[in-house]
Amino acid sequence: MPVFPSIEWFEQVIEMFNSDSEKDTAGGGACNAVVGVISGDNIYSLTFEATECSGVVALENEDDLNATDFYIELHPDDWKEMIENIKVNGAATADFTLNSLDLESPDGIARSWAEDQYRQDLFFRYNQTFQYFFDASSALETRF
Repeated sequence: MPVFPSIEWFEQVIEMFNSDSEKDTAGGGACNAVVGVISGDNIYSLTFEATECSGVVALENEDDLNATDFYIELHPDDWKEMIENIKVNGAATADFTLNSLDLESPDGIARSWAEDQYRQDLFFRYNQTFQYFFDASSALETRF
């Protein structure tokens, strides 16, 4: 059972996400973005190309986020709550979607490392794809 966050966890979610053709319809579809994920001291980069997530890399520090288009930052407890909600419901419920969490956070959860609004806009443009990615974790037993 993989621990969130970890390379192993992301790789297993990537496998589930990429094998689910349903994500290619119903609002998902082609997405080209490099997305940072921050949970406490853990920092990762996910690469989305066309209709798949092509890989994950652990980053050494926040300076490495300059290679991402934007990053999603949540407190580890908030990530846990979202992932547990996905597990119980098969997908995030309204209060736990990336979009809802971004709207309800005073500073948002999607940020640009260089205040580049064009790159940060990819979060909103491809939001459903990123949500499908995290929703794919519903089939994964996760430890925190």
